Amino acid sequence: MADLDNHSTSTDIVLDSEEDHNNQESKLQFSEDEETLIVIMFNLVGERWSLIAGRIPGRTAEEIEKYWNSRYSTSE
Repeated sequence: MADLDNHSTSTDIVLDSEEDHNNQESKLQFSEDEETLIVIMFNLVGERWSLIAGRIPGRTAEEIEKYWNSRYSTSE
């Protein structure tokens, strides 16, 4: 019977997936100062995301690139 407590249900998996999605969205929320710095750095060094991330504590190159692409990418 104790084994039943350790099994995940499909509802648990869906909830975990939604939480992961919400966590990813919240990470893409940047402060105004971070946004300004990203734009300035992008104009200086281009798509060198790791260099830009090195100037923003707590941010990864991947987060910054995702943010940039979601905010400034042009869809033609």
